[in-house]
Amino acid sequence: MAHGHDSKEKIVYVGDSRIRKRSGANIPQDYSSYPGKSEAFIPNFLLKEWMVGVVVLVGFLVLTIAEPAPLGYPANPLNTSFIPMPDWYFLFLYQLLKYPYTSQNYLLVGTLGMPIVMFGGLFLTPFLDTGKERRFYRRPLTSSFMFLALIAVSYLTWISWHTYQQELKTNNITPEHIEREEKARESIEKGQGRFIPGKEKIPELVAADDPAFELMKKEQCIACHGNDLEGANGPTLRGIGDVLSKDEIVDTITNGRNNGAMPSFKGQLSEQEIDQIATWLSKQKAAE
Repeated sequence: MAHGHDSKEKIVYVGDSRIRKRSGANIPQDYSSYPGKSEAFIPNFLLKEWMVGVVVLVGFLVLTIAEPAPLGYPANPLNTSFIPMPDWYFLFLYQLLKYPYTSQNYLLVGTLGMPIVMFGGLFLTPFLDTGKERRFYRRPLTSSFMFLALIAVSYLTWISWHTYQQELKTNNITPEHIEREEKARESIEKGQGRFIPGKEKIPELVAADDPAFELMKKEQCIACHGNDLEGANGPTLRGIGDVLSKDEIVDTITNGRNNGAMPSFKGQLSEQEIDQIATWLSKQKAAE
């Protein structure tokens, strides 16, 4: 502290011992310390929203991996007993479209009007509720919409699934994905390989230990015709001996077929290898 105007006078700074020096970083207080005010959007609020979004996304991915979508049969327009059902997160919309005021003469209301009201409400909520209060019970408009939406979605989802179960029980129908799993298990237990819908009556594979089959695997024929020649991305070769003669099979392997759908193996396989494969395939006939 200086006592005069002499420039050579020693200056002494006196500190206040009552003020404690902060050892940590200068972190601002939480927004709750300032009633009626809010926190900074960037980075505080944005970081919290991002973390919540990550947790929800991870939880959703875990759910989809733990409970994969059921696999039914290929679409068949002649199957009148099939009861269509959407994924679980669309059940409430599926149920909503069943009601008279959202279907038939009011179809536009259910497919166009209701989504506009719901998404329009979400869009207008920030403009209708501009209060800075964070407690949900002091934001009646926003809280009412939130609780109403949760109750409606939960109820419509439950009633949709309950109605579906009642329809299955009334009509004595087994869901396709359950029936398919049962048939696959039975097929494996009988030693018939994996179950393929629509190909239950294909003949058994004749002489599966023949070296010609290993040669076909080496040439990647199973990529189109299946691991057991039951047909995958191409036709089945089981029973091909009842359809084509050995010479026709040789010609097909050598020159291809159907404009390249069946590629030519001329130059890739020797004549002896083609004859070996054709001889084995000509034995693939239905048991008499």
